[in-house]
Amino acid sequence: MLRESCNLYPSLVATMSTVSTENAAVTTQNEATQKTHHPVQVAKRLEKFKTTIFTQMSSLAIKHGAINLGQGFPNFDGPEFVKEAAIQAIKDGKNQYARGVGVPELNNAISERFKKDTGLLVDPDKEVTVTSGCTEAIAATILGLINPGDEVILFAPFYDSYEATLSMAGANVKCITLRPPDFAVPINELKHTVSKNTRAILINTPHNPTGKMFTREELSVIASLCIENDVLVFTDEVYDKLAFEMDHISMASLPGMYERTVTMNSLGKTFSLTGWKIGWAIAPPHLTWGVRQAHSFLTFATSTPMQWATSVALRAPDSYFVELKRDYLEKKAILVDGLKAVGFKVFPSSGTYFVVVDHTPFGLENDVAFCEYLIKEVGVVAIPTSVFYLNPEDGKNLVRFTFCKDEGTLKAAVERMKEKLVRK
Repeated sequence: MLRESCNLYPSLVATMSTVSTENAAVTTQNEATQKTHHPVQVAKRLEKFKTTIFTQMSSLAIKHGAINLGQGFPNFDGPEFVKEAAIQAIKDGKNQYARGVGVPELNNAISERFKKDTGLLVDPDKEVTVTSGCTEAIAATILGLINPGDEVILFAPFYDSYEATLSMAGANVKCITLRPPDFAVPINELKHTVSKNTRAILINTPHNPTGKMFTREELSVIASLCIENDVLVFTDEVYDKLAFEMDHISMASLPGMYERTVTMNSLGKTFSLTGWKIGWAIAPPHLTWGVRQAHSFLTFATSTPMQWATSVALRAPDSYFVELKRDYLEKKAILVDGLKAVGFKVFPSSGTYFVVVDHTPFGLENDVAFCEYLIKEVGVVAIPTSVFYLNPEDGKNLVRFTFCKDEGTLKAAVERMKEKLVRK
């Protein structure tokens, strides 16, 4: 059950999995500096996770001059009107600690946006909590509402912070695997897994890394199981504005679900400002209490001027979101058509800015070996998906590419693969 993929492929992570601590002795003018190497120390609940795959791949990309289609951050900047709002907030002196649960103007904007998107009216002061990115919203939700030993269900493949944070909380993780080509929820397996022992289900839709969007039918089954068994839902919806082939559905909007759902989102993906780390969690007051208790001791508050700017961003006209989707559809077409032309088996992506492919036509033994070859010999970065599973074997045939790059970068990456990748 433990994720051991980093240990299975030491050639990939040799430079990343060992950290040395240099302890310089006190010196005088006549004494030489002494260096002592100490073994890595880490709490048992985190020792299996090693360095994140994103750090590993980005480091290799720099080392080999590879085009990075791995880590999901844009190589272009966010909109000027949002950046100008941040600059103005700084100039206006909005630079001290914000209110712990969020700048009121931002809480109001989040509430307004949520009502526009879902039809749900939430209290900005009692049901919205601003966090340092969605990653902290996830951490505050799990640490604030999950007790050691609680059973939590994940859908694999999953964003790697889910399992790590659940491990920190001492949760008992159960996993439902979504399989290609459509990564549909195996309903019967889910029904047999959910029980009175289940405390929560964690959902990500649109889904990283597969690009799958949970259908209304799938969400309705999950909702009925949660109501029947008194289960909470934590739903990560950071890609909700990158829904291409169907409308995004928030779990909280389904009948009977708002009272048992924490909805998490952020600024970064929608506005190409991933470095700002502004996120939020929306939940009824009885769940918000736990989220806020954890949040107050994780970060307490997040960047004040960036919160003011985010309030401006969330009130962007509808035309912004229409243009965003149109732009990403064009980028997606360049990458998907290119990957098919290269010889990959490309699986459908209905949302996010990720595409998952089957790399096996190129003859490498597993996803990590393929990604290492792709970086060193071809000069392109992808992410091996085995790190997104409890059982790495489930993802050994799949790798993830991202199209949140400018068109020139995407075309250059495709050309490199056409030139250097050969089917076997």
